[in-house]
Amino acid sequence: MQTLLKGLLSAALLISMPAYADSSPPVQPFKATYTSEWDAGIALTGEVERSLSSTPEGQWIFRTYASAMIASIDEKSTVTFNQSDVIPQQYYYQKTVLGKKREAKLAFDWPNMSVNNDIDKKPWNMAIPTATQDKLSYQLQMRLDLKTGKKGPLSYKIADGGRLKEYNFNIIGNETIQSPLGEYDTIKVEMDRGPNASRETYIWYAPALDYMIVKLKQIEGDGTVYALQLKSMKTF
Repeated sequence: MQTLLKGLLSAALLISMPAYADSSPPVQPFKATYTSEWDAGIALTGEVERSLSSTPEGQWIFRTYASAMIASIDEKSTVTFNQSDVIPQQYYYQKTVLGKKREAKLAFDWPNMSVNNDIDKKPWNMAIPTATQDKLSYQLQMRLDLKTGKKGPLSYKIADGGRLKEYNFNIIGNETIQSPLGEYDTIKVEMDRGPNASRETYIWYAPALDYMIVKLKQIEGDGTVYALQLKSMKTF
């Protein structure tokens, strides 16, 4: 379950900005439901909810939530926008498995170019460069990069676990996808994990849906397949 949720629920440089930038996002607020499938010898199914909603302070929360009988995951990125740039402010992750919780909290301090972290009540601090994203906000940035016509490769700096990581993606073409919500022409993106990687990750974005993700598929080295497909969506 941990690998499923973590694997599924997870470029241009952006300029460092103060906590409050544009008051409205460059994409519409939304709530979407995805069907999920996990092939681990038997078929396991469920649903994943994703949303973008406003806060009273004028910021925006990009959230992914999934739950099953024995586990749940709640992942949130509080962001602001500077035109088509995503500026993360806070990140929260909570995973619960059989009643045991794991939490991670990140607070971005852009004036001092640092991020404060608290993972399982073990705080630390790390210097960051401009363009740094968290493990969820980069997905929103990639959507906006595709919407503004960037052709790739796309690269994102990610603050994660006390390290600055780099996620790289290649646009590999167009493909028509049949989802539970209907048929869509999509842009297919592949995560570049390097020449010797055993894991493959593909994401399909639909321009007709303002570049929403309509499908995500991950293939593990042992052949295990994880997949998400868009089931329903509404904008606000």
